[in-house]
Amino acid sequence: MQFSRPLFCKSSPCWIVVAALAILAPRAAQAEALLLVEADTGKVLQADNATYPWYPASVTKLMTAYVTLKAVKDGRITLDTLLTVSPVAASQSPSKMGFRPGIQVTVDNALKMMLVKSANDMAVVLAEGVGGSIDGFSAQMNQTAQRLGMTQSSYVNPNGLPADGQITSARDLAILARAIIRDLPEYEYFVHIPSIRYGRRVTQNFNKLIGRYPGADGFKTGFICASGYNLVASATRNGKRLIAVVLGSSSGQMRAVRAAQLLERGFANNSLTWLRPSLGTVENLVPIDASPPNLRDEMCGGKRKRPASDEDEETVASNAAGAASGGESAVTFYTAGLQPPMAKPSDLLAAEPAASEPILGRGIGERSRRWRQKSLMPQLHRLPPSRRMPPRKLA
Repeated sequence: MQFSRPLFCKSSPCWIVVAALAILAPRAAQAEALLLVEADTGKVLQADNATYPWYPASVTKLMTAYVTLKAVKDGRITLDTLLTVSPVAASQSPSKMGFRPGIQVTVDNALKMMLVKSANDMAVVLAEGVGGSIDGFSAQMNQTAQRLGMTQSSYVNPNGLPADGQITSARDLAILARAIIRDLPEYEYFVHIPSIRYGRRVTQNFNKLIGRYPGADGFKTGFICASGYNLVASATRNGKRLIAVVLGSSSGQMRAVRAAQLLERGFANNSLTWLRPSLGTVENLVPIDASPPNLRDEMCGGKRKRPASDEDEETVASNAAGAASGGESAVTFYTAGLQPPMAKPSDLLAAEPAASEPILGRGIGERSRRWRQKSLMPQLHRLPPSRRMPPRKLA
């Protein structure tokens, strides 16, 4: 916990308050990790527990997408390359597409389903197709992390399901998000697809900012019991792009609220920024040597009304809403340079997303033709040519 100025106490009650804050600070510090950076420069605008190790959950899939799309860009595979669903892929825990072993999908389709629906089976399909196996692909993920300067990250699987050694930090995730923007601009549309259609079903992106928060244009959500609700998000206004990382929120709605708060502060026209100390660039944030907090009891304990998952659709729990509405205006008033409070993110994110045409996948393998007629596979082949939308036109 940091204070803007020293505290001086001359009475016993004041010392009691300070002592209470000191006792509570370590527990509060581990509740969430928050980070806001400028996408182009890497300048840190806000950092709270940003270098504290964390379980990444499904934000792991951003690295899976980066390694896969780098292979596409380098010409080792194409977006139309057919990959086969293996028994290992089919056995992954939900969220997943649930395709049977032997079904073939294109790299393009697998990426869309992995990034929008957070399909764990599609992450393994990509890993086996690019790296030959989960272990082989994980080695490529770790090599990439080392090359990018993600010194706090370690990967053992491509989807973020619970595993010993699967660790990252808000710092490293911001570095990865910047790398996607910088190194793969022609494929960046994959991280801001609003929804996909497969069969008669339409799946909205779990990132609640997309279609709701003005300027939102990426990236990925994540959840396991131990990590809490995670989100890497970006937004652009007036040519300025910001990246927000939120780790350990209490719900899918709250992680979006936290990200919106961070982004709004960053976009605010702040005439008093010169008063704040410089936090440097994201790469220069000093890592903390510690074990990741385990939030299993808070996230998946018996007090929750229903099982927690990354598909969390609650608006805002009453206690969370109270915390947000009670703190949003005051915090924004301070950090935005004494400007009027912004509209509450919780109200903004409770609305329906802006209307958009669901994205449909491209070609499917011949071996799956018979089964796909009854499946939930993206069915671009059934659309008239006038409605087909090549992925390269989606950015």
